[in-house]
Amino acid sequence: MVGVTFMDEEELHARLLDMRQEHRDLDEAISALSTRQPQDQLQISRLKKRKLYLKDQIATLASHLTPDIIA
Repeated sequence: MVGVTFMDEEELHARLLDMRQEHRDLDEAISALSTRQPQDQLQISRLKKRKLYLKDQIATLASHLTPDIIA
């Protein structure tokens, strides 16, 4: 993730919360679109790709917030 080193820990936590909320919102949107007839498969696919991208970004950001533990 570019620019992570330029953000302080508080900003990283705020960004992480925003991304997690967006991930939940996408999940709800996908659910809503999936129940409609006819389904817009292209839109659902795009939302799923965005959700997966966010999941990866959340994992990356969370790993930057987790201190390295030397075993």
